[in-house]
Amino acid sequence: MEKIAVIKTGGKQYLVKEGDVLLIEKLEGQPQDKITFSEVLLWADLDKEKVEIGSPFLKISVEAEILAQKKGKKIEVVKYKPKTRYHKKQGHRQLQTEIKIIGIKSSSANKTTPKKTTASKKKKPSVQK
Repeated sequence: MEKIAVIKTGGKQYLVKEGDVLLIEKLEGQPQDKITFSEVLLWADLDKEKVEIGSPFLKISVEAEILAQKKGKKIEVVKYKPKTRYHKKQGHRQLQTEIKIIGIKSSSANKTTPKKTTASKKKKPSVQK
């Protein structure tokens, strides 16, 4: 039973399945800590060919374990202005968290069908001329 989900973290979206290892924006926590992502945008069960899309999020959570806190590759920033002898070189390394997806868990409330609501429409007052 293979399940996939699209989660949102750090302003980015990631397609994940159980057992995946990802590098994401830095999250607070130590290695071996468990974290839960509640912002799930899409969930799919590939065996049953079932897909659910949130508006904006689903009531599903994705559990993960922090493997390591790392720094990313060095990015060099160069500033240069011609004819003024202005040269600046600066480096930056983004902090990242390496995580492993443990499981995708759905809540029982998600399996219920939405209730239809009948809203009474207000009649507009008629204007006589």
